[in-house]
Amino acid sequence: MMFLRVSREIERVKRLGVRVATPCFNLLIERKTGRASQVAIVVGRRFGIAVRRNRAKRVFRALVRMTYKDIQPGHNLVVFPKREALESSHEDLADVWRTVLRKYHVMRTET
Repeated sequence: MMFLRVSREIERVKRLGVRVATPCFNLLIERKTGRASQVAIVVGRRFGIAVRRNRAKRVFRALVRMTYKDIQPGHNLVVFPKREALESSHEDLADVWRTVLRKYHVMRTET
């Protein structure tokens, strides 16, 4: 399963994960062994009205679907979108997403 939905697992990643901050999102990365990688997208009420929160979730779900085949197994990721993400173009956001995943060795390198 691509998306992490169990709140107990999300809380575990919050506790144990490595935090990465970018202008468009914060990301927590937890390494695990032997399972497919999963991603959770968490957008709190402080983000804004429901329309904006839902749009942020849609944008990041699209990013995850676009890059999931290149994500190495053995990671739990929790993404916290920032308001600036909705002001960025999809291409810029995708570039930042891929760059962060490569930097933290979550994404497979091109061979």
